[in-house]
Amino acid sequence: MRTQIRQAPSSPTGQRGGKRRRAVSAVAAAAFGVMTAGVLAPPAALAADPATASARARPDAVQQVLNTLVRDDGLPAALASVKGRDGRTRTYTAGTGDLATGSKVPRDGQVRIGSNTKTFTAVVVLQLVAEGKLGLDDFVDTHLPGLVRGEGIDGSTITVRHLLQHTSGLPEYGNHLDDDEIRYRYVEPRDLIDIALRYPADAAPGKVWGYSNTNYILAGLIVQKVTGRPLAEEIDRRIVKPVGLRHTYFPAPGDMTIREPHPKGYHRNPADGPLREYTEMDPSWGWAAGQLISTNSDLNRFFGALLGGELLPDAQLAEMRTTVPVGGPSDLRYGLGLTSRALSCGGVYWGHGGDIAGYETRGGVTDDGRAANVAVTGVPWTDAGTKHVLEAVDKALCG
Repeated sequence: MRTQIRQAPSSPTGQRGGKRRRAVSAVAAAAFGVMTAGVLAPPAALAADPATASARARPDAVQQVLNTLVRDDGLPAALASVKGRDGRTRTYTAGTGDLATGSKVPRDGQVRIGSNTKTFTAVVVLQLVAEGKLGLDDFVDTHLPGLVRGEGIDGSTITVRHLLQHTSGLPEYGNHLDDDEIRYRYVEPRDLIDIALRYPADAAPGKVWGYSNTNYILAGLIVQKVTGRPLAEEIDRRIVKPVGLRHTYFPAPGDMTIREPHPKGYHRNPADGPLREYTEMDPSWGWAAGQLISTNSDLNRFFGALLGGELLPDAQLAEMRTTVPVGGPSDLRYGLGLTSRALSCGGVYWGHGGDIAGYETRGGVTDDGRAANVAVTGVPWTDAGTKHVLEAVDKALCG
């Protein structure tokens, strides 16, 4: 739907429709400062990252798609980091980092990564499974007794696996939030659960796949209950520090900024309204489902480490890679916080993706070590823009 943009940290599919906030104009679930007056000026001239003189003279396939995202799809900026078959990492930029000043897009700048956060949360849960501290087939009530009750909803019938796989049938809290209303407001995780539980179940547990951020808020609460530590600390000590993700962090309560060089994010709410700068916000409403900040290169490193066996034992990684179809026309399949998508050159890539007001990221890694992530400074408001973000990833991994 496109009448308004009211979006929770998104699903990873790159398809319109599905489980997500009501009236969202963004990549849909099946897959996460304001300019005050007038319409912002169009993006400045395309600014390709000058990796080589030949790249400037004849843009390669990735650069061409990024240029299209800015020139034809109206995204203020696009940036990518690609690790190729030769092991070399290439970075790309297009567009303008700040429409008010015309500044350049920072190479490998930090962005809000939305629902990529779900993969981090899932890794922590699966590490706890490997440590024998919880089980994938534990019921939610085992760890959060009595918390999950509602119309057609019973935490004694929903398992941890259902949460991570989006087969719980739980309703989406984000359907009932408006970006502008919550932009500068801190929201407690349990308040998000309370919002979801006002509405009936979408389906019985285990029956159908249906993307819902509510699942990952509960997963985060289970992590905290089992470990006795904040989720942000567990992600940092179990993933960020061991893997060496120098530009990845979980914003602290009240931290509305992006710390390092970054392109500014832009948003339309409603979808036919003016483009507004939307960089600063309180992302607490995303929490375990969508709060992290990172860079394209850090995401490549994270997914590479995950698929390379650095973060999980073989048994838990195999569980994570056991997927179900998301339905509809998409070829996307969803595991436990991890997705697979077919490549035009054969095989699949593994990742997640996400959008949150102001930013969208898509990408992943292949089993032979190729990696690519693409970010744009706005959730694409056209089907063509959505398609081109995914095309950029495909070109990067197949080039």
